Amino acid sequence: MNETAPDSTDAAAEQHSTRGAYVSAGKGFDRDMNYIDDRITRDGRDGWPVEAGRYRLIAARACPWANRTLISRRLLGLEDVISVGMPGPTHDKRSWTFDLDPGEVDPVLGYERLQQAYFARFPDYPRGITVPAVVDVPTRAVVTNDFQRITLDFATEWTEHHRAGAPDLYPEAQREEIDALNKWMLHRVNNGVYKVGFAGSQEDYEREYALLWEALDELEERLGRSRYLMGPSITEADVRLFPTLIRFDPVYHGHFKANRQTLASMPNLWNYTKDLFQTPGFGDTVDFAQIKRHYYYVHEDINPTQIVPAGPALEPLLEAHDRDRFETDTWGPGGTAPEAPLAAEVVDPAHTPLHVTGR
Repeated sequence: MNETAPDSTDAAAEQHSTRGAYVSAGKGFDRDMNYIDDRITRDGRDGWPVEAGRYRLIAARACPWANRTLISRRLLGLEDVISVGMPGPTHDKRSWTFDLDPGEVDPVLGYERLQQAYFARFPDYPRGITVPAVVDVPTRAVVTNDFQRITLDFATEWTEHHRAGAPDLYPEAQREEIDALNKWMLHRVNNGVYKVGFAGSQEDYEREYALLWEALDELEERLGRSRYLMGPSITEADVRLFPTLIRFDPVYHGHFKANRQTLASMPNLWNYTKDLFQTPGFGDTVDFAQIKRHYYYVHEDINPTQIVPAGPALEPLLEAHDRDRFETDTWGPGGTAPEAPLAAEVVDPAHTPLHVTGR
């Protein structure tokens, strides 16, 4: 997601900026959770049928919510079915921009800004222009930005296009428990770090800080019982937690003042993070340079100098972990690891310690 808005006037842009990334003095952080809830389904009941090559996922590597969709797309092998556009790590009040592409224009949509896809469908769209978003290529109009639903539909509605050996990220027998865990993690961890970082008063900060660390302690204990959140295999829950954990020490610990301790000092959470980072489909979607550039540059209200820190060292993410002490069936019955990323989607080797050869 992000902190951007329509640009009919500067005042309107300011009013609608962010679903969350700004400080409001004296107030707690409250993310706008109203999204375009259309779904792309096999039966096309919302008017958007599953169709290979029709849709384009817009997902900035900097954004944790978008990072989930990149991981899911990789794990399920949807790269040749759903194309991807990647905005750069910074944006203004109006929108994410395609400044990484030649001519600073998305080569498929022909847009300079993501907001153009939103306005193509909703000319007076009143909310933040967020990633991830799925765009209908023929009309160049946004279909959905419901970040919580997009990955679930990748797992359940796009099954005919999954690669051979794709994991079942949302197994039916565990869905109720996964849903409950995901809801808890959303409010206490994924969004919890933002509640700490954008608290507008000492009282709000201390309350949210305590709740965040209480939740992280619970996860530390949970991960002392199994390799992954739901047991021996990777599920949607792991896809949702990893983007927050991988950003914790480089960003949330200092930038958001979530600094009771580093993640690297918590044995289970840290080894779990290293384990997933070294797992195909997870670490190879992470661009630390873009992540740090986004948070430290865009959030001028909490980092007015826009200085991006040089650390922390990333090489420890490649060190051995201890997660294989648990029962393990990483990809589930009959599952296999995904192939290497498409050559055009390989993260710049200078931005990560994980060097992956594309295909």
